[in-house]
Amino acid sequence: MSTLTADKALVAHPNALFIGGRWRPSTSGKRIELINPSTEQVFASVVEAGPEDVELAVTAAREAFDSGPWPRLSPAERAQYMRKLAAALIEREEALDAAWIAQVGVPVSMAGGSTRGTCGLLDYYAGLAETYRWEDVRPSHGFMSEVAVVVREPVGVVAAIAPWNGPLASMLIKLAPALAAGCTIVMKPSPETPLEAFLIAEAAEAAGFPEGVINLIPADREVSELLVRHPGIDKVAFTGSSAAGMQIASICASRMARYTMELGGKSAAIVLDDFDPSALGPAIAPLITLLCGQVCINFSRVLVPRARHDAYVESLAAAMKATVVGDPQDAGTMMGPLAMRRHHEKVSGFIAQGEREGARLVTGGGRPAGLGCGFFIEPTVFANATNDMVIASEEIFGPVTAVIPYDSEEEAVRIANDSEYGLSGGVYTHDTDRAYAMARRIRTGHFTQNGRDFDLTNPFGGFKKSGYGREGGPEGLEPFTEIKTVFLPQAPSHLK
Repeated sequence: MSTLTADKALVAHPNALFIGGRWRPSTSGKRIELINPSTEQVFASVVEAGPEDVELAVTAAREAFDSGPWPRLSPAERAQYMRKLAAALIEREEALDAAWIAQVGVPVSMAGGSTRGTCGLLDYYAGLAETYRWEDVRPSHGFMSEVAVVVREPVGVVAAIAPWNGPLASMLIKLAPALAAGCTIVMKPSPETPLEAFLIAEAAEAAGFPEGVINLIPADREVSELLVRHPGIDKVAFTGSSAAGMQIASICASRMARYTMELGGKSAAIVLDDFDPSALGPAIAPLITLLCGQVCINFSRVLVPRARHDAYVESLAAAMKATVVGDPQDAGTMMGPLAMRRHHEKVSGFIAQGEREGARLVTGGGRPAGLGCGFFIEPTVFANATNDMVIASEEIFGPVTAVIPYDSEEEAVRIANDSEYGLSGGVYTHDTDRAYAMARRIRTGHFTQNGRDFDLTNPFGGFKKSGYGREGGPEGLEPFTEIKTVFLPQAPSHLK
């Protein structure tokens, strides 16, 4: 058993919001109760922000940007603060790991030690801030000037809105490039998983960040919309469902606020004919059950050659059955529960719909034996599915996959692309040339051969309804900047 438990307070200030560099009471008088999905019991609560708190937080971030030192520091000076923030978060890694387990039900084998790697995003963007080409001198072919200096300046005040499944990484991949660019931030975590944002605020205070650079307002949807609509917010960085993302994008567009969106997916794994059926199950099952399937790049469709459909299904079903489902605190657990009751009901509804539509339920579909409480569900495989079924077209966000047969590579490409989403995908083949050719034909922003790789020092994001813009890599820094062109008779002295 792990010692990563939530039997003591994981955050120092559950009764206050972090606004303008200090902890202050909420004006709403409300609290957010946190439910452990393994036990269905409330284990903690934090304050909930109200409309007046949104105004206070945006005002603090606005003043910090318009009048404070942060945007005016050199990139190297901002990098020093970012590295201090990373170090302060690593000092809290046990609490961060425990928070993920308690709020989401992530197995300790996955959560334990995850914080250290995730905090590397701050170090990565600190290094990028020091080396990025913020000013670029170019020749001018205009009538009056000899040179043009193309400058990247910070976009302004950022609303960073993170989801519940990966709360630390999803927040830091917004926070890190925003800080590097010189932006100030209002963090709005999911009401199901606010603890990580509280710990980030604690770490920012410990690292000595200037007042108002990082602010925290945990809130539900109505108050969150006030944040998105606030004229003091220059940019919204959002991760969540496509439906919510499109609503936020429409609000931002109505006032020309900038935004980036990392949204839903319905990723297809295309199995080519040279991949041994017996190897498929062990290779792909962990990528369906990871985080109980609550991953936007989950392989929720598996496309296989029709001639060996049954052999591929048998291998996948055996591996899914072998997945150990249980207490996240048990080191042997491979998959914990779904994160909340309403989501368990939603996933169960999708499974029932798959059976009604005629897909063959091969394994799973119900509550695992011996787990009487908690939002647990069995790893589930449907066979002989077609791409027009709900289980093959809508994002389930659970440990459920639909095996779809195809007769040619052309058909496999057509099926994979026949989706309103375009986030991720993969191909299973031992021929890298075939893999790359397939990757170039699939309309997704992320693609891997023989697995699913994920590295936020490279760009990540989707086509179609899977999002707008990119997170990660230098490409993830650019949306937090605005471009200014300055025409001069000669380059300024510091750029000569």
